[in-house]
Amino acid sequence: MLTLLCEYLRNWFDEECNKVMGKITIADGAISVRNTPITMKNGQYFRIIGSVFNDGVHQYPDFDMSDEEFDGAVWEMKVPQEVVDLAEDISEWVEKYGSIDSPAMSPFNSESFAGYSYSKGTGASGPDGNESSNSWQSVFKSRLNMWRKL
Repeated sequence: MLTLLCEYLRNWFDEECNKVMGKITIADGAISVRNTPITMKNGQYFRIIGSVFNDGVHQYPDFDMSDEEFDGAVWEMKVPQEVVDLAEDISEWVEKYGSIDSPAMSPFNSESFAGYSYSKGTGASGPDGNESSNSWQSVFKSRLNMWRKL
């Protein structure tokens, strides 16, 4: 979720961070550039770009990465704990309400039956890529806005 969140925010939290580019090798969870190991602090987040199997945000050490060699980049990140917590909250919300069977994801904005009716609030339409009133982006909008870059 952190990769998706950073992409949505257009914020990779990488200002003044080490960015290494070149021939990247990932083997047994270790990362090296031009045969020089990259060392990071335990728990530090980093972004991989240009990989076939490992693109995205990872937390060091990540032994679940697939072994590969590619031309790309590794960017160290300084992700605030508030953003990590936000990503966890969004993941929980998506797990609970994000499925197609969830009432929150119903395609209907209003229903009426047996003398009962309801209407949901409306936002921008979802299919064209804008935020819908049922999306995690709209539900967490107030918490997302402070981290979003234009």
